[in-house]
This record gives sequence, structure tokens and C-alpha cells, in this order.
Amino acid sequence: MTPGPTSGPRAPGRPAPAERASAAFERLHGTAPAGVWSAPGRVNLIGEHTDYNDGFVLPFALPHRTAVAAAARDDGVLRVATLGDDGSAQRAEPVAVADLAPGLVDGWAAYPAGVAWALREQGLTGGSDLVIAGDVPAGAGLSSSHALECAVALALLGLAGRPADDLQQVARWVQRAENDFAGAPTGLLDQTASLCCTEAHVLFLDVRSFTTEQVPFDAAAQGLEVLVVDTRSSHSHTDGGYGARRSGCEEAAGLLGLPALRDLPVAELDGALGRLPGHLRPLVRHVVTENERVLAAVELLRADRLAELGPLLDASHASLRDDYRVSAPELDAAVDAAVDAGALGARMVGGGFGGSAIALVPVERHDGVVAAVLDAFARKGWTTPRTFTAVPSAGAGRDA
Repeated sequence: MTPGPTSGPRAPGRPAPAERASAAFERLHGTAPAGVWSAPGRVNLIGEHTDYNDGFVLPFALPHRTAVAAAARDDGVLRVATLGDDGSAQRAEPVAVADLAPGLVDGWAAYPAGVAWALREQGLTGGSDLVIAGDVPAGAGLSSSHALECAVALALLGLAGRPADDLQQVARWVQRAENDFAGAPTGLLDQTASLCCTEAHVLFLDVRSFTTEQVPFDAAAQGLEVLVVDTRSSHSHTDGGYGARRSGCEEAAGLLGLPALRDLPVAELDGALGRLPGHLRPLVRHVVTENERVLAAVELLRADRLAELGPLLDASHASLRDDYRVSAPELDAAVDAAVDAGALGARMVGGGFGGSAIALVPVERHDGVVAAVLDAFARKGWTTPRTFTAVPSAGAGRDA
């Protein structure tokens, strides 16, 4: 499932999602909303499938956001509408907050309903009207579902007069909505990135301890950019492939007597692999080496050596492709074309099985890299991918 309101980056001159959501709320309900909250999508610079293994991740927030215009209701009913690209509103079936249960709501509406369900356990039992608008590309591995859920969580907390002071706790509530209501077994990377990232920084997160460090990231100052290639190929965390890999990691950790794969030192990797069934070895190898790549990337950024990230990105993609087996032909083609055209490094991002890739590109090679990627897809007869430059942006918050 992917949420309905988010389809593609905002065209020049198009109102921001917060403005669109507020105007649509007034049009649909005849009154201004009590407030508007929004949350961004994210790109994970490196550190894929490490979050649910208690590992390390290094995301940053995108400028693309999902906004929720909201007002409280006194009848305990949740009413949700989402805006399409043409401005038309799609309304979900109203549902009493008291009746919410996993399986009751499906499709895009499961995401806001799931957040209301998770927050009901925190004493938020009131109803609300929500109108959603966004420009995070849906199904692209850029965390459109979590942008929606985080914005809804802040909106419902705001309507209830509950300050969202502990963003890590909010992230856990959103994870519960995603895992137990929407049925996607994701970790804590996406929610935390959407809520906690800051402008001009990447977020170095130790998922186990929840310690964070805002690491400066200014690619433009070094003549570089992070190019995102949305392959527009299928991507869903509710399918079985993601969950199978997560359960495989948990099984491997159990066989090794470890709380999580994060606890396996890279120096002991080879010996540990020899004690595991063959089908689990590639999963373990990816997680352990990916954690090392995150730590190496952080050291490079702290030393302002951003241009040296390329080999780490390449190694991450190879590991995700060959060991974790979550890449796709479109992702491999985008990565290969970008590197062949002069990118310093490239890799798939997100859960995999489609979605997006990123490339670290010298600014002067931007046009050539984009042309090479588009040509590679055209020669295969695939849907033309979307490309844009990603700049680390602000996390979730109240807009109005």
C-alpha cells in the first residue's frame, strides 16, 4: 500500500503542500483548519536494512513534504480526505476512533487511521477532520508513508494539546501504526528521519541507543550534489520480501546467540558465517558490512571529505544487490548508468524491490549523468524515471 496524496515533486509555481491542504480543508469543511502540520520524505545516504538490526543509519530529510490540515471533532469520528495532483479530494470512509482495529481500514487510509489507533492507546480518543496534500513521490523508496504518518501524528497531538517534545517516542508510535495496523514490518529509520532531521545535515542515528548526531552535509560547497533517480518501478513493504529478510536476520542473530546482528564485530564475521545455514549468510554479511560503511561515511563527513563517499555507496549497492537481494533491474541500471557517466558512486535506497537510487555527482556532470540514466531506461523500454537533486532539509513540524 502507498498513500494517496503523494505522487511527485512539486512543479515550479505550484503551492506548497501546507497551502494546498489548508485551502482544500476550507473548501471541504467551510472553515479554516485549527492548524497545519507537515513532515518530509527522506533519503538514506547509507545504512540500509540496518535499522531493524539495532544498527546505524545516516539519512537526511528531503524538501518534499506531506501536509495535514486538521481540526478536532466532538463526535469521536475520524474523517480523512486526500488531494490528488489535480486538486480533487478523495474521502475515506468515516470511522469512529473507538472502533479502530487492524484490518478495519485498508488502502491509503490505513496510514492515518493506524496513527489514530496507536495514539488512542496514549489517551487521544477524540475525533478529527484531516485533509492531506503532499509531493513526496509515492512508492519510490523515499518514505512517503512515514511522511504521511508523522504529519498525522503531529496533527493529532497538536489538536489534543499534547506537545511533541519527545520525537523519539513519536517515532515509536508511528512505527507501531506502520507495523501493527498498516502491516508493514519496517524499522525506526524512516520515522526518525522524518521527525528529527535538520536542514543542511545528515542524521547519524544509533538505532539501539537512539543517540543522534547532526553531521554537517553541504555537497554544493564541494561542487557535488546528491541526485535521486525515482525508477518508478514497484515498491511495497507490505509484500513478503522485506519481512522475510527481517525474520532471517532475527533467526541468524538467535543462532549466533546475539541480541541483534549489530552485535557481531566485522572481525568475527567470517567465523560466524561458518556457523550459519547457507541461506542466512548473505543477510548477515550485508548487515555487518553495511554498519561498517555507515561508520566510515560518518568519519569522512566529520573530516569534510564528502567526495570520498563514492566507493562506500558503490559497495553498499553491491551488497544490497548480491547479498541482501533487494535490488531490481531498474535500480541496477540506474546505478550502473550513473557511475559510467561520471558519478562518484551510486546505490539503491530504501527497502528495495524497486523505488529509487541515489548518485553522488559532480555538479558539472549533472546533465550527462541524467542523460545516461534516461537513455539506459529508454533502451530497455522502461517507464521514464524522475530525477531531482536532493538537499538536506528540515524535519517535521507545524506550518500554520
